[in-house]
Amino acid sequence: MVNGKAINTITDYINDETRVSPAERERIHFEVSLIGKMIEAREEKGLSQRELAEISGVKQPAIARLESLKATPQIDTLFKVLHPLGYTLEIVPLQQHK
Repeated sequence: MVNGKAINTITDYINDETRVSPAERERIHFEVSLIGKMIEAREEKGLSQRELAEISGVKQPAIARLESLKATPQIDTLFKVLHPLGYTLEIVPLQQHK
């Protein structure tokens, strides 16, 4: 219990600013979104993790660790995995908040 509020879920934990800073929260949301999109793209192509490993050159256990969020993706690994899925990474400016 923190500040009189129970921590029952990962969302409760992530949203507790005494435990997770806004910058860390943003990084977590980014990774979850990125990996979610990667899984979605792999499944849309009808590929298993093993098949993606073969065409990307990234070992299947490494893909499994990425997909389960047990490893932080390295940029070179992301490029290797995303390219055969028809995706890439790009840097875009943050939208202006009004």
